This record gives sequence, structure tokens and C-alpha cells, in this order.
Amino acid sequence: MSTRAIIFDVDGTLADTEDGHRESFNKAFAESGLDWNWDVALYDKLLKVTGGKERIKYFVESFLTGFAKPEDFEEFVKHLHKVKTAHYTAMLREGHIPLRPGIKQLIGDARQRGIRLAIATTTSQENVATLLQQGLGADSERIFEVIGCGDIVPHKKPAPDIYFWVLEKMGLPAADCIALEDSENGLRASLAAGIKTFITPNHYTRNQNFVGAAAVLDDLNDLPIDR
Repeated sequence: MSTRAIIFDVDGTLADTEDGHRESFNKAFAESGLDWNWDVALYDKLLKVTGGKERIKYFVESFLTGFAKPEDFEEFVKHLHKVKTAHYTAMLREGHIPLRPGIKQLIGDARQRGIRLAIATTTSQENVATLLQQGLGADSERIFEVIGCGDIVPHKKPAPDIYFWVLEKMGLPAADCIALEDSENGLRASLAAGIKTFITPNHYTRNQNFVGAAAVLDDLNDLPIDR
């Protein structure tokens, strides 16, 4: 059966965003008077948890055993994440986080063939919108029929919730779609939704377990789309 839709992950897949996220977290910590610093080695460990707010909580609970949580810890985390998002979207607007090689070509080719496009990500709607506008132009959100992001489902990847949500909105069975992911968590989510998945790893994810992927590709120009 030919591919009717491509569902894209965002962070690490559409663009090499992870170091931008890491630097933005560190700026938010400094701005908030915290002496926390996430270096590359630590962030590699923290990436096992998807979602920025969830990642902050995981860091506090697993790496800061002596930290006295503020009384309203949830609000504390939300505020930190809001400050981080402001720094991150500023980096995007300044053009510091370009799309990965092959992405524009792939999107253009897919649209020419009438293949429908969607996004399934754990990152925020604001992050997605800013990345798309910067990388693909002012009206680029319209390129994607459905954009599933952030907290619109109760469980983030590796749970398949966001993929089920996108499939339902598109009115398509999983067998008609392919997913593009960069991480093991993303792969587990898409496979659990029954979607054939291609992996395009980055320097944070290249040593992860991609068993079950249709292929692992360094360049999405090599993506085999049924014609």
C-alpha cells in the first residue's frame, strides 16, 4: 500500500534542537537564581524523559537528592519551563537552529505527490510554530494538516497517545502512514500506535536501541516513499 501520510517528530528530527533546548534550560536556571547546569553528558541522561516540565522534575527527583522543593513545586516547574521557552524561541527567531538537511526537500516532494503531512511531538505548540515559521516560512503551519504537540494528550512519548490523536484527527489507519523519529522513546511511541517508522538519529540518540525501525537513515533524502 502506498504511503498516504508522513508524521514528523520535531525535536531532533525536523531540526537539531536538543543543544538549543539544553542551553535555554541553563539560561532559565541562571535567570531564576539556580546554580544548576546541564552539560552534554547530563542532558544525554535527562533525555530519557520526554517533555520539558517532566525533564525538570526528573532532574530534581533523581539528581538533586538534597534539594528542598518549593511548597508549590508544580508552579515552580511551570515558571522555569516558561522562562526556558522564551529563551528557546528567541534562539529560533534568531536563526540559530536550522532545519536538518533533506527536510525541506522531503516536505516539498511529499506535497507534490499529494502525501498528507502531520506532526506528533511532545514539545510545546509555541516551539513548533516558531521553528516552522523560521525554517519554512510564515504560513508553514498550514503545510501540516494536523499538529499534535505539548500537553494535548495525558501521556507523552514513549506512550503512543500523541500518535493515536494525530491518526484520529487525520481519519487514517496506521497502515497508511509512516513516522519519522530520532529517538528510542519516539520509536516506541510510533510502533505502539502501529506505524511504520524510519529513524534519523542525531548525536544524542545515535547509540539508542532502534530495533523495530523500518530503517535508520543519516539523511532523509534517502527515505523510501512508495510512489
